[in-house]
Amino acid sequence: MTTVGFFVLAAFVGLIAFGAMRLTPVYLNYFKIVGVIEGVFEEFDGQNASRAVIRTSLSRRFDIESVSVITYRDVTVTAVDGGLEVAAVYDHPAPFIGNISFTVHFDKSVVVRR
Repeated sequence: MTTVGFFVLAAFVGLIAFGAMRLTPVYLNYFKIVGVIEGVFEEFDGQNASRAVIRTSLSRRFDIESVSVITYRDVTVTAVDGGLEVAAVYDHPAPFIGNISFTVHFDKSVVVRR
């Protein structure tokens, strides 16, 4: 491998590593949100919980986990057959280089049975 080839390869590997460093906090925040939603599921599944009780639990859990990407109001709680669906659907942009950025779409939902 020549010196020029080595520098090209190093630049390519460096760009990939930099992209991974920019996306790591995005996925860590997503894992916090997944933990909150699954915690609500574990707490209220089969307990005949109301929307208000689930919203209160979401608010408390979002504060404890320090979720800052979305708020508990961005999580939808809708009635479905057999229970309530708790869903967090959002896009999280992450700047990369200059005017280039990544946009990651997340969609996590659970059905809390009555």
